[in-house]
Amino acid sequence: MATIGKRNLLSIVRESQPGLYLDGGELGEILLPRRYIPADVAPKQKLDVFVYRDSEDRLVATTEKPNAMVGEFACMKVINVRENIGAFLDWGLAKDLLLPFREQEFPVRIGDRLVVYVCLDEKTQRIVASMWLNRHLNRDTPAYRDGDAVNILVIGKTPLGYNAIVENAHRGLLYKSQLAGPLAIGQKLKGFVRTVRAGGKIDLSLDASGYKRVAPLTNKIVEALQFSGGKFEFDDDSTPEAIRQNFGVSKKAFKQALGKLYKTRRIAFLKPGIQLLDNSLWSPSRRPVAGK
Repeated sequence: MATIGKRNLLSIVRESQPGLYLDGGELGEILLPRRYIPADVAPKQKLDVFVYRDSEDRLVATTEKPNAMVGEFACMKVINVRENIGAFLDWGLAKDLLLPFREQEFPVRIGDRLVVYVCLDEKTQRIVASMWLNRHLNRDTPAYRDGDAVNILVIGKTPLGYNAIVENAHRGLLYKSQLAGPLAIGQKLKGFVRTVRAGGKIDLSLDASGYKRVAPLTNKIVEALQFSGGKFEFDDDSTPEAIRQNFGVSKKAFKQALGKLYKTRRIAFLKPGIQLLDNSLWSPSRRPVAGK
């Protein structure tokens, strides 16, 4: 059976003037309007479509991809507000997504960008958005290990840093002390688990920890030095913003990688900048000297 608010692989039942009718199982035949029919479609082909309700409350299919499906969180822009109904959000489809007044945590205005949860109204079977994110987060303790890579959606700023949703399920926190600069609400990032706290909350980092972080970064620094002729201006005195922009890591991680390279006599500090050294010139009694 087809699932409302999800992508489905549905068989073609018949063709008519409006488009193709697809087999929705217990939901009956579902129209795929002609403008969404792929040019190379075959008679018995199954089509990957998203199923939702149109402005007349009829089930329809589309080959367009929404910004989020039922059961997912996403950041969307308010494009209209109608009295006694609610706000309408741009979610990437021809029909806008309704954010009913009852699902608004605070009054919203046209142009606002909101992080919402996409859900199916149990009474009407219509797809709607909700700003009450906590109601839809998973409260079970996740089975993450320290250092696991995760996808992050930034949802709000706090005195400690930024709240985030981890892998579309759990609440996490990015500490501002670990960040090079401000983040944007709705920003999607790749991050890492620092620790999982009691109650299922997750401390996050934008950098891997320990060897997982330092080893790839040292290679990246060496490659950058080789590309730039053996020298560049970045060192442990560079700003966090410059380091993040050029290497995609925190200043702490960058300094750890430089320390590793210095101890293995791969670099020398020029103050400012660093220089790549030839290991064949190094001996235990010799300190690294730039250019030698």
